[in-house]
Amino acid sequence: MTKQIDGYHGTLLKVDLSSGKVRKQAIHPDDLKNYIGGRGLGVKLLWDHLKNKPGTDPLGPDNPLMFMAGPFSGFPAPSSSRTCVVTKSPLTSPEKSAYPHASTVSYANMGGFFGPEMRFAGYDGIVVTGQAKSPVYLYINNDTVEIRSAGKFWGMGTDRFDKAFTEELGDPRFRTCYIGQAGENGVKYACIINTAARAAGRGGTGCVMGSKNLKAIAVKGTGQPKVANHKLFLEALEEAREKFKDPKVYGRWRTAGTAAGIEYLSGQGIQAVKNFREGTFVDADKIGAKASMKHWVKSLACYCCPLACKKSGKTTDSPFAGLIHDGPEYETGTMLGANLMISDLKGILKAIYISDDYGLDMISLGNVIGFLMEAYDKKLIDKDFLDGIDLKWGSVEATIEMIHRIAAREGVGYLASMGVKALADEIGQGSHQFAMHVKGHELAAHNCHANPPRALCYATAHRGACHLNGTTIEQQNMIALADSIGVCLFALGGYGHDFAMVIKLLSAIIGSAAVGNPMETGERIYNLEKMFNYQEGFTRVDDVIPERFFQEPLTVGEKKGAVLTREQFKTMMDEFYTKRGWDLDTSKPGNAKLKTLGLVA
Repeated sequence: MTKQIDGYHGTLLKVDLSSGKVRKQAIHPDDLKNYIGGRGLGVKLLWDHLKNKPGTDPLGPDNPLMFMAGPFSGFPAPSSSRTCVVTKSPLTSPEKSAYPHASTVSYANMGGFFGPEMRFAGYDGIVVTGQAKSPVYLYINNDTVEIRSAGKFWGMGTDRFDKAFTEELGDPRFRTCYIGQAGENGVKYACIINTAARAAGRGGTGCVMGSKNLKAIAVKGTGQPKVANHKLFLEALEEAREKFKDPKVYGRWRTAGTAAGIEYLSGQGIQAVKNFREGTFVDADKIGAKASMKHWVKSLACYCCPLACKKSGKTTDSPFAGLIHDGPEYETGTMLGANLMISDLKGILKAIYISDDYGLDMISLGNVIGFLMEAYDKKLIDKDFLDGIDLKWGSVEATIEMIHRIAAREGVGYLASMGVKALADEIGQGSHQFAMHVKGHELAAHNCHANPPRALCYATAHRGACHLNGTTIEQQNMIALADSIGVCLFALGGYGHDFAMVIKLLSAIIGSAAVGNPMETGERIYNLEKMFNYQEGFTRVDDVIPERFFQEPLTVGEKKGAVLTREQFKTMMDEFYTKRGWDLDTSKPGNAKLKTLGLVA
């Protein structure tokens, strides 16, 4: 093996829960050069582990669950605490495949403090395989790594567990991530919670964690990798800090977080409203940032982040008085608000709290409930199907009851816990037209009727519908790069979308020789994800969007009458495949492109 690269420990912590074996494994420097860390390195490890094993059960012992930090993590670079949880998704599926457990790659990105602490402990990533016979948690204190019983914690919600676990550890310096009852019970879109309400939210990571009987991971460390060029690092760091002092960079995040998008995107006609039937919510002002500010009591920030976009609020004069929790953010406020036609802000805050406590991805959750509301409204299902719940548009009470059923997988909650694709398969009667998913992964809170680039973004996302996938090839490659370095996408306004400042910091930390061609690295990561999905059976027929966007023009708001045309979508996709170097009929990556990227010999 060649010389280890600066800026990394060059070490993975590998834990086999079936055997109880724990070991360190060196990371080959070529993998660090070619995939950097975070999402990229996680996808490379997933490919190595499951290559030539298509159809591996995502909830079986052989599916790895990986917590991967980027090279910025643990250093005082602004807004660079991100950690990618990489695994094979339990939620997605192709239209046709030879494999019963075929699904996509899943990468869920979370902020907070877990990734930096993992690096302090001496690890660039944690790879968990196998399945414990009974509930356990992973204890990591530098070189001390133990698999401990979590039996007494099983069945706890994340709020109660967080307090009890801190007492168990006896040291608040530990950084933790964990699942709630949704992950324990096998809800396909359960998430992993980290530092209160931060989450590795998408793609069912919490479901995979629950399948391994792993309740939590606790980590604490005292070390740090060395930088390659300390002088250049200090220079680049000072430049970045100066840039982030600009109110134009941090102002809107500190003031309103992402909640500001609720009113803005509704006004643009591109919000998810009434199960994506509309793009404008007439009551957006009742649940947006201005209304929420009356309840916010504190702003919270991730490790070394000047943006402080998380908002903690307290409800007062309502049935939920006294509740203190984060939110709403744009996605949570829209998916549990506008998308369900709910304008009761305090009720939304309660629903957000319950969802976090169970450990549920609120994007998928809001889709599932919105789909059922529409099916009920159209009389495709009745109260008997819904266990007596009167699931009408705008009902906070019915929404909360559905959340309880889904987390417990009881009654209608059992089928609903599998996502909208499974629900549409069961209900039939044309319901697939308004089942808002791509590849089985529910859409985020952005409408496509009047936003064609978002349609391409959803259709080509490798984990299924993902609003963070990017609307152009250049954006997609850049986001893959940012997710691998560990930079928060919200911070790109400060670092600069040309990535020059990011590359300067990266060169200082890992050395200019190890940086290579960064944009090619992003392209390599994106293509490897495509290779993984293609191996599982995903082809061009899966790169589609819901029929609703083609058939039902918007009826209210700024973009009234807007609808996406099939010709427009086909032209976009043809241009995309051609520019990517992928086959127009199948979407298979071409050998010429793969050779250029070093992915085939």
